Amino acid sequence: MSRHILTGSRIRTKRLEIGLKQAAVAQKVGISPAYLNLIEHNKRRIGGKLLLDLAQVLGVDAALLSEGAEATLMASLADAASQEGVGEVGRAEEFAGRYPGWAGVLAAQHDRIKRLEHTVATMTDRMTHDPFLSTSLHEVLSTAASIRSTASILATGEAVEPEWQARFQRNLLEDAKRLADGAGALVSHLDSEGEEDTMLGTPLEALEEFLAARQYHLAEVETGDDIVANEAVQDYVSRYRRDAAAMPLTEFANALQQGADPVQLADQFDVAVSAVLRRVATLPLNEGQEPVGLVVCDGSGTVTFRKPVDGFLVPRFGAACPLWPLYQAMLRPQVPIRAVVEQAGRNTPRFLVYAVAELRNSAGFDAVPIVEATMLMLPESRADVGGGAQPIGSSCRICPRAGCAARREASILASEG
Repeated sequence: MSRHILTGSRIRTKRLEIGLKQAAVAQKVGISPAYLNLIEHNKRRIGGKLLLDLAQVLGVDAALLSEGAEATLMASLADAASQEGVGEVGRAEEFAGRYPGWAGVLAAQHDRIKRLEHTVATMTDRMTHDPFLSTSLHEVLSTAASIRSTASILATGEAVEPEWQARFQRNLLEDAKRLADGAGALVSHLDSEGEEDTMLGTPLEALEEFLAARQYHLAEVETGDDIVANEAVQDYVSRYRRDAAAMPLTEFANALQQGADPVQLADQFDVAVSAVLRRVATLPLNEGQEPVGLVVCDGSGTVTFRKPVDGFLVPRFGAACPLWPLYQAMLRPQVPIRAVVEQAGRNTPRFLVYAVAELRNSAGFDAVPIVEATMLMLPESRADVGGGAQPIGSSCRICPRAGCAARREASILASEG
């Protein structure tokens, strides 16, 4: 993307040029090394006093680091051009120089398209699979049909006995009330789509709200306290408590910090690999540290638990992309899988994922084995993802990739070039 680079990249380049350690620079400006790492990888915006402090430590003029607005504009224009297959990516700087206003409009529209694509993906998943929505629509249509049937009898003009006329009118009144209630509930449910899913239609959604409020870390359980909640939450808490007892917080965090992978951690703490993946996903975050994601599915492929993470879209209902390592693990039970993946979309980040499928129950000779697959997603700011990435989708309906052998249904989005 020409000679312009992002502010975080400039900071990293200058730090390496003068031979300073990341930890030393972070200590001098009063932030954690993890947060500085996010800045240097352009995962966090920077400005004001922190930018001035970093410039002072690096011994450069802040203006040499702060061409962020121009660099961000160039990055957005180049990304827009590459997404649309325009062959003049290298002329983005020339275009911005001659027409700065139009360049800003184009960049803003490109960013807005990315946000809208995310919204479409979320709402399409809800519209396609939401059991509450399906039930509500069926109720509304059934009630409307009942009203029409009763009204058609009264509208024939034929004489109706007073007793039956009163019954028909009473039915019309009751059906009208039911229709109004059903339509109102449906409107409220759809309105909640813009309010971060405040309507809790399933036990899984109730569990997600409970965990999101605690950032998926149950401090009460870590200290041995009880949590009183509904059955779905209690089942999760019970498993969380077993994982915490087998992998004490401080000891586990230290072992993870030393670079042990999930298989090594499983051996060290004598637990299943899936338990390690769950434990990593529940650790408290350090300042400036990006969260990790976690997905669990049963033998049918249905997602039974999800901890979402920015840049990795997980369908709320039903199954996800068959290309996910989560499902590949189902083909090789007890064999852990490690892969670098990238979802379809505009400027999507890469993730290092670990997946494994294991028995959930202790199956005897005559018992039916219950297999459960677990996948941990680490953003590239927290893992070494290397160069390439395996292309995957979120679900077929909102995946634009053409020619995918695993596609189950047509996409509502345009195919990628």
